[in-house]
Amino acid sequence: MAKVAFLGLGVMGYPMAGHLLKKGGHEVTVYNRTAAKAQQWVKEYGGKSAPTPREAAKDCDFVMMCVGNDDDLRSVVYGDNGVLAGMKKGAILVDHTTASATVAREIFQKARDKGIGFVDAPVSGGQAGAVNGQLGIMCGGEPPTFDKVKPVIDVYAKMAALIGEPGAGQLTKMVNQICIAGIAEGLAEAVAFAKRNNLDVEKVIGVISKGAAQSWQMENRWKQMAELKAEGFGFATEWMRKDMGICLDQARRSGARLPVAALVDQFWSHLEARGGKRWDSTAGLIQLLLKD
Repeated sequence: MAKVAFLGLGVMGYPMAGHLLKKGGHEVTVYNRTAAKAQQWVKEYGGKSAPTPREAAKDCDFVMMCVGNDDDLRSVVYGDNGVLAGMKKGAILVDHTTASATVAREIFQKARDKGIGFVDAPVSGGQAGAVNGQLGIMCGGEPPTFDKVKPVIDVYAKMAALIGEPGAGQLTKMVNQICIAGIAEGLAEAVAFAKRNNLDVEKVIGVISKGAAQSWQMENRWKQMAELKAEGFGFATEWMRKDMGICLDQARRSGARLPVAALVDQFWSHLEARGGKRWDSTAGLIQLLLKD
């Protein structure tokens, strides 16, 4: 058992923090920008809540974060009430936010200056993966630090791996999102094509999902696409657009070319303009192909 803090109780962080207490048996203190959400978590799981990141992190062995973006990270990490002001020397800070590699390297350096370990560890698997403790977690950091924190991460991970130096976890998440962009659009076009040509989509998917076209998106989103459903589930379009902004910015920095990802990002922009910010980012794409 370890003393662990978890900052950020959104759709991902809320169940992840719960696993640390219920399944991992750790002593957990939570912090959330909206205090009522932290109080709700304590009522559901037990543990404690703290009014600031600094107080949540005090005396903890591990501090986990899952917030919104680079600016949100800096707001909870730095300053008099930030986690680095409260963490003890030798503790480890883990960031599960999907953010830039730049901020990951920045926080790593600031943490190291204080004798604190840091691992950037964005996740994949969506809300269902968080709820079921089946997340894929890609990590960047120093091997000794990763080895110490991996048993804690494994509580809610199906797979957790150290990819490379600080920032490598975030870069790997970008690779993940680039793959999803192309696969999601390809699936949307394929399902729309099947419907336009009066095929039984369920029978089509039943066959092609057993061959080279198979993907997680196909297995989990074809039905919603076929029924033109995009609301109330999945990974929101506005979240995917945030992630794609990070990918495209890194591509410009590194000289990588992302023509398909950039095009699909434009399609997601069109979905947002139609009021689809909260639509599932995969299932929503077919709306542009079958709805005028």
